[in-house]
Amino acid sequence: MPNTPDLGQDIRALRTARKMTLETLAQKLGKSLGWVSQVERNLSTPTMDDLRDIARVFDVPLSLFFGTAPAPEKERGRIVRASARRHIGAHETGLVETLISPDLTDDFEVIHSTFQPGAAREEVITRPTTEVAYMISGMLELWIDGEKFTVSAGDSFRIRGDSYRWANPYDTPAIAVWVISPPVY
Repeated sequence: MPNTPDLGQDIRALRTARKMTLETLAQKLGKSLGWVSQVERNLSTPTMDDLRDIARVFDVPLSLFFGTAPAPEKERGRIVRASARRHIGAHETGLVETLISPDLTDDFEVIHSTFQPGAAREEVITRPTTEVAYMISGMLELWIDGEKFTVSAGDSFRIRGDSYRWANPYDTPAIAVWVISPPVY
């Protein structure tokens, strides 16, 4: 089962970020309102099939609910070691995303993204978020509302509910840190 004591908080954060009620989530899962409430309060543990259904409803990878390394009590919710980051995202070919934030319970999330050489998102995405990204290394082609930009190490950009897509046609990985509000993963 999930290796995080914050499973219920993460599920609640995903639900509220999508402005979904407990009742709506229960309906989409074919579960009772009470069951969803108990899961969010860590009073009930969902089965693997339940977690698969929850991941499907929120369009997140199942791995989001797993993979945090054990941490000393004083670090939980405060420190995220590089080896303990959770893999998240849509897992498009050539894009690796990990959660830098300790969990999904804040008004924002911080994501580390590595865009491999040749990777691209051809399909335009639009989210009801404000996102700011800082390029750590490499270069990335970025289309925001159809307008093309090239960003490189040291550059940053903001997307506020705009449509966007990206590509890394270069020979080196592009690495960025994103701050997204509200959380989407």
